[in-house]
Amino acid sequence: MPVLNRIASFAEDLTAWRRHLHQHPELSFDCHRTAAFVAERLRDFGVDEIHEGIAESGLVAIINGQGTGPTIGLRADMDALPMQERTGADWASTVPGRMHACGHDGHTTMLLGAARYLAETRNFAGRVALIFQPAEETSGGARVMVQDGIMERFDIARVFAMHNNPGQEAGTFHTTPGPMMAAFDNFEIHVTGRGGHGAMPHLTADPVVAAVAVVGAIQTISSRNHYALDDLALSVTQIHAGTADNIVPDTAYICGTVRTFEPHVRQMVRRRMQQICDGQAAAYDVDIRLDYQEGYPATVNDPRQTDFAADVARDIAGEAGVTVDDAREMGAEDFSYILQARPGCYLFIGQGDTASVHNAHYDFNDEIAPVGASFFARLVERAQPVAG
Repeated sequence: MPVLNRIASFAEDLTAWRRHLHQHPELSFDCHRTAAFVAERLRDFGVDEIHEGIAESGLVAIINGQGTGPTIGLRADMDALPMQERTGADWASTVPGRMHACGHDGHTTMLLGAARYLAETRNFAGRVALIFQPAEETSGGARVMVQDGIMERFDIARVFAMHNNPGQEAGTFHTTPGPMMAAFDNFEIHVTGRGGHGAMPHLTADPVVAAVAVVGAIQTISSRNHYALDDLALSVTQIHAGTADNIVPDTAYICGTVRTFEPHVRQMVRRRMQQICDGQAAAYDVDIRLDYQEGYPATVNDPRQTDFAADVARDIAGEAGVTVDDAREMGAEDFSYILQARPGCYLFIGQGDTASVHNAHYDFNDEIAPVGASFFARLVERAQPVAG
């Protein structure tokens, strides 16, 4: 079954909604205008319940089907990124320094399209809970929504989400059972020494030399402390120190990111990083403080729900258009918190040959919105069929 005819019939509406959202990007938990737009559309569709103000600006909408049954959850993220858009599109961001560079405007639109269809047809048993979430990019809005109790409050039994993926054929689906996206942590290292004249380094405790030694030693975590077959990405992404060529500064700053799948690898990295900082502090007679911040856990798909989601995707994209053993990747996703709370599946939908996400020239491909909306709609109908 290709794109559902009813959803295809309002494809122009999907494009209009998406481009409106693209013009008005919001960041983190401050997605109030976006949420208001979503709620207005949902009221137009005639959904049964709208619960607003969850995780500040998130909302959950309920559509009742025919008769009793479980509640299936569908999630879309709403937030944008703090970037200046360079697309030159007629619908480009109207807010300086903000843009939908990851396609969350498209994700929200696809779920709105499914909501419109499901509210009209109600060809399913039980209920569907539409989860519109803020703060995926920055602060773990999914974690806050779970902590706010949406799974228990709305009795959600299983849950699904998808993300567009540039470079994969438009309208195809890609997923994998088990671990799919990595856990991520961030670290900051603050080196405090004793500054002085660059011509008299013997009178200083040089934080620059110490910082360089720390960065070099950190690289050995991957090469010498880590089993090569356990995925790990450890990157130092910033190092800052000094103001002039003849001044040894008082301080230096290092930061970076760690991506893992296995908890024991995550723990090893943190332990070794602290040992390195302590050792280099003693070696260079400086103070070194490690601030290690654990971020999102790994995104782990339930194998049974992954098989089901892939089977539904074949209804839409055909056998050749669905990949179920996609390679896991080191990016991170806060849908991981939802998957810790309930079984479900996270998928990618091909975006086509476009600029990559988090790129100033990126724009969501409107042609895939009816495909994604059809997948969400069929997912509900297949998961909770009306008793015949």
